Amino acid sequence: MNRKKLLASALVAGVSLVVVVGSIAIAESSQEAKPAKQPEMKLPPGWTEADMQACMLAGTPGKMHEHLAKGIGEWQGKTIMWMAPDTEPTTSACTFTVTSAMDGRFIKYKVAGEMPGMGPYKGMGIHGFDNVSKKFVSAWIDNHNTGIMSGLGELSSDGRTITWKYTCNCPLMGKPTEMREVEQVTGPNTKTFEMFGPDRKSGKEFKMMRIELTRKPTVQAER
Repeated sequence: MNRKKLLASALVAGVSLVVVVGSIAIAESSQEAKPAKQPEMKLPPGWTEADMQACMLAGTPGKMHEHLAKGIGEWQGKTIMWMAPDTEPTTSACTFTVTSAMDGRFIKYKVAGEMPGMGPYKGMGIHGFDNVSKKFVSAWIDNHNTGIMSGLGELSSDGRTITWKYTCNCPLMGKPTEMREVEQVTGPNTKTFEMFGPDRKSGKEFKMMRIELTRKPTVQAER
């Protein structure tokens, strides 16, 4: 085979390779362009489309969940506590760690501090917004109780204050009691919590606790 025939054969082979590679690339691109087939959702026996839609709406995060998410972060605070009316308060430091939970449907609080005369305090709470009742919901547990404190909250018209009404079993009174908490945003990175409860002697409400919180700056990772 002479030199010209060798060059011609090489050229034909090169063109064929380009055509094959190009065909594979086009085929792959065409496959990627096709949207992935979504699994077909089947209605449970006895359900209607309206039933399914109602459940989907109830489980979809919205503006109120976005409002709760504004509190995510690390917070440093000061706790002021009154153990009874007209007494001198005690003060201590505390930390709040607030994170998102259940794909943005809730936020989780983890609190660490001191309980006067009782040692270290650890608490954990869940805040959410119930799309069905149209109310904020909360549950709280800590290392000084065996019960669960549950509550409902209402947002003020200016969006800066949530007033919570909690129910718990009071160990001093030996029966269920109601507590009121006012959670107020005071700035872009500051907020306060004030807890009110009944005096076990008179039954009148008094301020039991105030927490002043400042959010820690977010540390940006070096690029």
